[in-house]
Order: sequence, then C-alpha cells, then structure tokens
Amino acid sequence: MMRRHLLFTRRFGPLFVTQFLGAFNDNVFKNALVVLIAYRLAGPGEAQMLVTLAAGLFILPYLLFSATAGQCADKYDRARIARIVKIAEIILMVIAAIGFAIGNAYFLLFVLFCMGVHSTFFGPVKFALLPQHLREGELIAGNAYIEAGTFLAILLGTILGGAGILHPQGLAIISGIVIGSAVLGYISSRFIPAAPGGQPGLKLNPNIAAQTWRVISHDKKNKTVFGAILAISWFWLVGATFLSQFPTYAKDVLLADETVVTLFLTVFSVGIALGSLLCNRLLRGAITMRLVPWGAWGIAVFGVDLYFASGSIGLVAYEGLMGVSTFLAQSGSVRILIDLLGIAISGGVFIVPLYAVMQHASDVGHRARTIATNNIMNALFMVGASLATMGALVGGLSVAQVFLLVSLATALVALRYSTTRHA
Repeated sequence: MMRRHLLFTRRFGPLFVTQFLGAFNDNVFKNALVVLIAYRLAGPGEAQMLVTLAAGLFILPYLLFSATAGQCADKYDRARIARIVKIAEIILMVIAAIGFAIGNAYFLLFVLFCMGVHSTFFGPVKFALLPQHLREGELIAGNAYIEAGTFLAILLGTILGGAGILHPQGLAIISGIVIGSAVLGYISSRFIPAAPGGQPGLKLNPNIAAQTWRVISHDKKNKTVFGAILAISWFWLVGATFLSQFPTYAKDVLLADETVVTLFLTVFSVGIALGSLLCNRLLRGAITMRLVPWGAWGIAVFGVDLYFASGSIGLVAYEGLMGVSTFLAQSGSVRILIDLLGIAISGGVFIVPLYAVMQHASDVGHRARTIATNNIMNALFMVGASLATMGALVGGLSVAQVFLLVSLATALVALRYSTTRHA
C-alpha cells in the first residue's frame, strides 16, 4: 500500500496550511501598511520614521511575550491554542479593515503590533507540534516543508500587499484578502489533531522578564540545543540583512527600480524553498548537522562573490532607474542573480537541520519554551543586525560592503561547524 505524502496527512497538512496562511497574511498586511504609509498616509520625513517604527513594532512582541507563549504551549493543548490564535487573527483583520477605511496610520501600527503578538503565540505551537505529530524520520521533511512554505508565503504576501494596496480599490481588496486568509487559517486549524502540552501541571509565571531569563538559562545548559538556537539566529540575521537592504542595494548600487527588488525577493525566497527541499532529499530523514557547515560555506562564498559581482556589472547608458529587462541586459546581472540564488539555497540547507536538531534534542516537557528561547534569540539577532547595518551605512560603508562583512562573518560560522564532529 502506497504511503500518503506527508503534506496530505492530517498529522501535518492542516498545520502546514495554517502556517502558510498566517505567514502570507502577516506579510500582506505589513507590506500594504508600509506602502500605504510611504505613499499616502505620511509626508517624506514622517514616512521614513513610521516605516522604521513598523518594523520594530512587529518584532517587539517576540522579545516581550515569547517566554509567556512558550509556557502556554507547554501547559495547554497546542492545537487548541492554534485555534484561539486564529480566532484572534480574524478579529484583528476586521479591525485592520476599519483602520484602512479611516486611514489612520497610528491605528494600523497598533494592529501591526497585535499581529506580532499573534505570531509570537503561534511560533512555539507550530514548532513544538512537529516532533509531537511526526515520526523521527519525518522531522527533517516537516521542517523543510515549513521553511519552504513560509518563504514562499512571505514572497506572495509581500508582492500582493505592496501591489494591491495602490490599486484604485486597494483598501477593499487588501481588507478582503486579509480577512479571508484569516478565516481560512482558522478553518485549517480546526483539522490539527489534539496535541496536549508537555507539562500540563506547569504554573505560569506572569513575570515576563524573570521568565525570559529563566527559559534562556535553562536552554543554555543543553549545548546541542543552544548551539542550534544560536546558529538559527545567525541565519535570521543574515536573511534580515539581505532582505531589508534589497531596495537600497538595487537603487543605490545597481541603479535599478522596484521591479528589480521584486526579482531579488523572488529569487531569494524561491532559493530558500529549494534549499530546504534539497536538504530534505540529501538527509533522507536523518537528524544530523553534517550539512550545516556546507550551508554556511555556501552563504559565505556566494556572498563574497556578490560583492565583487556588484562592482563589475557593466551599466549601459540609461536615463533613470533600470527595470528588470534593462537590468538583465547588463553583462553582470546573471552573476548577481546566481549569487543571490546560491546564498538562498545554501541558507535552506543550513537552517532545516538546525530546527530538527533543536526540536529533537530539547526536553519534551520544556520543548515549547525552548522554541520561545529560539524566537527571543532570533529577534535579538535581527535587531542587532538592523542596528549594526544602520551604523555601518552611517559610517560610510556601501550596502555591497555590508553584504561582504556578513558573508565573511558567516565564513567564521562555517569554520566553527567544519571543525565540529557531527553525527
């Protein structure tokens, strides 16, 4: 009898759909809001401030509430939490539609913060569910599909949110999309099988600061788990640096317009998905970090070459910023796209085993709180990357030089893992 593909099993399929729709909705709303602020709701000076504020408001809940979210997911049924979170998402998206209608940027920024809270509470649930519902040999595949789906959802949501909001009927279109996606996400969450928390008798600690320190301290004792968390956080630092700087890189370094930014985002997102699926194929279910150094070396090598490719592109005489067709006509454009694709594929190979190792090696009764530790560290690394990038740019470095520094630092990460024995 032929075994059903993992994506079509109830153990995994509903969770995958719920996660995909959640990531898609986050990015439709977030990018629609950013574009709306930049083009309609604020002046140039205020717009830059509000766009920066938006990025911070979405990530802040991960720092504030991850420890609490981890406690809840270790105490209560995770499938039930997923459904509660999705009901909250529907309510938030209805409120967002009201915000779009009244055109108040600060009201919408508050909704964005609440969406960050929503995502913070869903994070420990989705990653703690995987080892609970999947067999050990399926854990790599499950993480590969989740990562591939997440980045494709980010791509679709970002493009649709940015393009849709500027349509003459954009406010109604985006409102319909985010409410509809939230409703579908709730429906799919109804099919996630029951998943009791790993420690039902856990007493919730309302002290956010103390609990955050406690979960991090607990996971630091497990070198395998905490090493995986730090490496995962490095991946998000690298990803956040590249994704956030694509617009500046395209405009200031390559003299290209927003359509080239979309091309870069597409190549990068598809590359992460391909790398995740490739990792699953190569490891064949084995939970091991032996591919991690290869992924890190790939990021480093392609990243260094991207720096040199950026300076060697042969720009033709052209008035204004280049569109996609003009960019592709340049002599070095294909090399740049290959480098971006190589970085992204290597990133997928790098990240998937780390998630599986973290889940597999964590304590069953503490697993969701371990995911919370990971989310906290991810947020800290991304905030650090943002601040460091801002400092480097203010200090006179170009975006291409920032990419070079991140790539060289990743080479050190690769060296660290290359000298460690892996099962």
